Amino acid sequence: MLDLTTRYMGLALKNPVVASGSPLTAELESILRVADAGASAIVMASLFEEDIAAQEVHEASLMSMGENSHPEATEYFPSFAVASPLEGRLNTLRRAADRAGVPIIASLNGSTQAGWVHFARQLEQAGAAAIELNIWHIPTDPDETGADVEARLVGILKAVKADVTIPVSVKLPPFWSAPGNVAKQLVQAGANGLVLFNRFYEPELDIRAQTLDSHVALSNSYDLRLPLVWTGLLSRRLDTSFAVSGGVTSGDDVVRCLLAGADVAMVTSALLRNGPDFIKTMLVAVQEWMTAQKLESVQDFKGHSAAHGTAQAAEKFLREQYRRIISPTPSLSR
Repeated sequence: MLDLTTRYMGLALKNPVVASGSPLTAELESILRVADAGASAIVMASLFEEDIAAQEVHEASLMSMGENSHPEATEYFPSFAVASPLEGRLNTLRRAADRAGVPIIASLNGSTQAGWVHFARQLEQAGAAAIELNIWHIPTDPDETGADVEARLVGILKAVKADVTIPVSVKLPPFWSAPGNVAKQLVQAGANGLVLFNRFYEPELDIRAQTLDSHVALSNSYDLRLPLVWTGLLSRRLDTSFAVSGGVTSGDDVVRCLLAGADVAMVTSALLRNGPDFIKTMLVAVQEWMTAQKLESVQDFKGHSAAHGTAQAAEKFLREQYRRIISPTPSLSR
């Protein structure tokens, strides 16, 4: 029997394939289907602070509509139960944590420091096995420095870690002047895991309608190269768990993530394309590769690729690759 078990943020997982946040992990029934298909853990679709705030404002305005127009104004109130818009999301988390049979990781995107902490506490109380801080901040202010952005990120993590007891990971965007240093700061601030990377969704400009088109293209295996490089560079140097996200589309890609030093591979686009049962196909491919390589466990090969070498060797390789692509050596004429 091959041993596919791994550990991520201290969580014991039956295999290295984790379903990351997507429409498939938003509702209970689809979460259970993903779990039944073999995912070792599930990241719920992100909770966005501004969405909750907007819903609360909308419902408050409905409840107050016409309240001063007549002594019997309560007859005009909308006929729905008064409950926080957050409660539905928390209830889904409670039921999923109780029924899925695998760890449920809550994903959170806040817009205020107080919001990050408040919602993280709520998610822990609802039964989340861990929290993934889904960092999605676009520094459009020209006066905001890189140091400002990094300090805010580290501050968010410290505030959340001070208020919850479950593991906390950070899902990072790839665009930093010094990604390694940012990762190091987060680990020193208590990050139990780093997820590389959060995709930057670029809208397309429709020249006919002269509007932005928000159509999203699903990721492919080529997108995997960037997170693999940084996972290989950082996983040996930083004492935390690593997850690769973005471009994991096959069992072979899962193997690549593990060879680079990741503890788990997070899958989204492949499941949206092929359905939850594709996880089984991916796991079979991992097992077939292990059998062909005469390996018995994930630990036998995790972090064993050349990408997991020294920083100097990696930098030399990347520079040589760049030089060959940009300025190839011309063929010698005879």
